[in-house]
Amino acid sequence: MNSPTRAPVRLTQYAHGGGCACKIPPGELEDVLAGLAAPVAAADDIPLLVGLATGDDAAVVALPGRREAVVSTADFFTPVVDDPYDWGRIAAANALSDVYAMGGRPVVAVNLLAWPRDVLPFELAREVLRGGLETAAAAGCHVGGGHSVDDPEPKYGMAVTGLADPDRLLRNDTGRPGVPLSLTKPLGLGVLNNRHKATGERFEQAVATMTALNRDASAAALAAGATCATDVTGFGLLGHLHKLARASNVTAVVDTAAVPYLDGAREAVRDGYVSGGTRRNLDWVTPFTDFGSADDDTRLLLADAQTSGGLLVAGEVPGAPVVGELVARGAHSVVLR
Repeated sequence: MNSPTRAPVRLTQYAHGGGCACKIPPGELEDVLAGLAAPVAAADDIPLLVGLATGDDAAVVALPGRREAVVSTADFFTPVVDDPYDWGRIAAANALSDVYAMGGRPVVAVNLLAWPRDVLPFELAREVLRGGLETAAAAGCHVGGGHSVDDPEPKYGMAVTGLADPDRLLRNDTGRPGVPLSLTKPLGLGVLNNRHKATGERFEQAVATMTALNRDASAAALAAGATCATDVTGFGLLGHLHKLARASNVTAVVDTAAVPYLDGAREAVRDGYVSGGTRRNLDWVTPFTDFGSADDDTRLLLADAQTSGGLLVAGEVPGAPVVGELVARGAHSVVLR
């Protein structure tokens, strides 16, 4: 007698949200962090070059006597797709992205795994870890172990350490008026992932975008002389652009017609597949944004909570569309045209 075939496990059904849309809302997070300052480090001979002050993508410390700085970051989230191997690849690419967004190169990572051990089989966890390991290997980054806990919701990601030239960092507080803005990946990942979670439809264009490393984009930005960048993840393009403009004391003007979107993204918004994270992003940026004549769907797409999105670079990056420019600080941090 043949044993019954086990139905495929839909990982996204075991989490209350998915991917970077599960981030704590940016306004709430800033309230939590307000007034906090790191105590003076015991190793005061190791200067902190980038820390909490501007909400940049990673922390950076200088190495005395060396021409390298250490870049440190961590990122993890609930399943954004049902396939465990793809989830592992996406989560690893997303964690590595913070190092690339600072102009660094990742050198070693450790896994961060939360798993409902009495609910989901460990062979699925193995596939998640395999996806992360292979993506890190493609980035030339070692994986040296990690940490795991029993958790009601599955979560996976990495803590990543990288190296960078301290004189050639990409920061979010060095934008200057008159510089164009380039975006290296299209938007729409959040709404397509939300549609996948709701319906089971698979969007290969979204998976390909999320698993693509930001390594080449980072190298191209540095080669072009850029000094200011951030990656576009859970706070959406508008949220990350607001943070960059605020840190740099400039206004960012966005040409809405120039912003690229994944196939199917507008249809997903039209059909209502918008996450709560995206709506919270839009609420947060609204007081700081002049929306011009942008319609509701465009506003939602520009605030769409991305997972493993591209780099937003103050400067021209070969092959990436220019989506706007930085200008002198005005009444709003972001203006749509």
